Amino acid sequence: MSSLELTLLYLCAAVLSVVVCRLLHLPVMLGYLVAGLVIGPGALGWAEDSATVEHLAEFGVVFLMFVIGLEFNLPKLMQMRRLVFGLGSLQVALTLVGALVVNGLLAYALQWMARPWHLSWQSAIVLGAALAMSSTAIVVKMMADRVELESPHGQAVMGILLFQDLAVVPLLVLVPALGSSEASEHLLSTLILAFLKAAVLVGLLLWGGQQVMQRWLRMVARRQSEELFMLNVLFMTLGLAWLTEQAGLSLAMGAFLTGMLIAETPYKHRVETDIKPFHDVLLGLFFITIGMKLDWEVLLDHWGYVIFFSLIPVLAKASLIYVLARMQRMTRGVSLRTALYLAQAGEFGFVLLSLGVAQDMVPVRWTSPILAGMVLSMIATPLIIMNAERIVSRLISEDWLEQSLSLTQMAQRAIQREQHVIVCGYGRSGHYLVNLLAQENLAYVAIDANTERVLYGQSLGHEVEWGDATRGATLFSLGLARASAVVVTYPDLNSTLKVLEWVREHAPEVPVVVRTLDESHLDQLRAAGASEVIPEVVEGSLMLASQTMARLGVPLKRVFRVIQHERATRYAFMREAPEPDDT
Repeated sequence: MSSLELTLLYLCAAVLSVVVCRLLHLPVMLGYLVAGLVIGPGALGWAEDSATVEHLAEFGVVFLMFVIGLEFNLPKLMQMRRLVFGLGSLQVALTLVGALVVNGLLAYALQWMARPWHLSWQSAIVLGAALAMSSTAIVVKMMADRVELESPHGQAVMGILLFQDLAVVPLLVLVPALGSSEASEHLLSTLILAFLKAAVLVGLLLWGGQQVMQRWLRMVARRQSEELFMLNVLFMTLGLAWLTEQAGLSLAMGAFLTGMLIAETPYKHRVETDIKPFHDVLLGLFFITIGMKLDWEVLLDHWGYVIFFSLIPVLAKASLIYVLARMQRMTRGVSLRTALYLAQAGEFGFVLLSLGVAQDMVPVRWTSPILAGMVLSMIATPLIIMNAERIVSRLISEDWLEQSLSLTQMAQRAIQREQHVIVCGYGRSGHYLVNLLAQENLAYVAIDANTERVLYGQSLGHEVEWGDATRGATLFSLGLARASAVVVTYPDLNSTLKVLEWVREHAPEVPVVVRTLDESHLDQLRAAGASEVIPEVVEGSLMLASQTMARLGVPLKRVFRVIQHERATRYAFMREAPEPDDT
């Protein structure tokens, strides 16, 4: 088959898989996996698993790590530190330890039965690392569609996923070190050298890289050329990926660092928009190649292994996450939802497993059964998430009672409030708003799904409740019918639209003020019922202008009049037509 014919086949498979998944309301990534399985050498045999295609597909992982780097920032990490470094780190670490323990027990049992066991402890770590990962692409997409990102279990899921994404970076260093020829004799020195090399490179890039990146992107943006800006983003992403590979690390690690550097510049959102087509297409190609690795003959001959690798890791992982969530004092319902959402394998599990296979650390006869088990767990994930509430209600009969009790207690505390402000979200914006309301002796109540933020606010004497603001029952318990206003302080669009839907349906006379990052969704939010939409970009620029004029000696009255006029003009203009992004 010629290169053109192979390209057309891949494109045709990708297009058909996307269409079918859209019609069935399933994640597109599952369509790519199934398409690769169908056209691959293990089924119809229309396409060969060529090295050229694999190299091209590897760039999909590179851009996936780049996008994760764009989303990673220290303020977000500090807000979720208990979930990320507590719940997330324990989940990954205990999965690795569990893989080692199980491997040791099996080796001991088979030795006692006079039967050989050929899986080394290094191989057990590789398999444990692969199974520890969950699918960020599937879970986050489905939670966003179901407006669950700000829910209690949504926060827990995001915390674990964030640590898993961060853990990929050291694991990408660890696996090649374990598989090197010197690993058995000089493992400690090999690992220390690898991590020292990574630390030095990361330190140099983060120490001076942010200023260099910002100045370079500013210089490129001034040329007013979309093509030049996109080419520079691609060049920097692949260039730093190549640099880290030359340093003995991985392409994905360099892409992750590039994303982190760009995330601290004003061009983050523009880069996200420009890179998305490359990211989506190449990642889709990566999953097609993963599906092509499945061999039907091996699956039929070893169906017992396939069932084992489909069920046992999922059940073990879900049980571990449930126990850890309960240790974090989450309710049984929230703990079980978190476990159900994260029980599947993930895209980086494929990357780590492929790396282990390349290092001859995973037996070849196990590769297809393990891949099949991982793929099947991901295919089952949408069905599990869509039926999560039904599963929780069957397994935890008192879950509805716990939710009812929590809402009743919330309503009892709110029953004395009249003409109060309901603040949805107690992040930085919500915290500052609550401070001002308290100083002016205005009645309020804040709601947040992050337990740590709630406890922090309560320790300051603020009236902060724990719960999901996107649920109508929660808003009613907070006294929506008696409220004077509702303020949505978090920028998640789907959650905001859900709050607006509840308010417009049950309390249309209550004004809703919405905070957004920019003017992108201004018309959509106003159409949904928002009384006022406050873009941070606009207010930030007005504050910069006022402080600059004051420093230049402009009289304060003049500064005040100019800012007020500019604010009125700006918001009037936005009501007529949203301004395009001019970064």
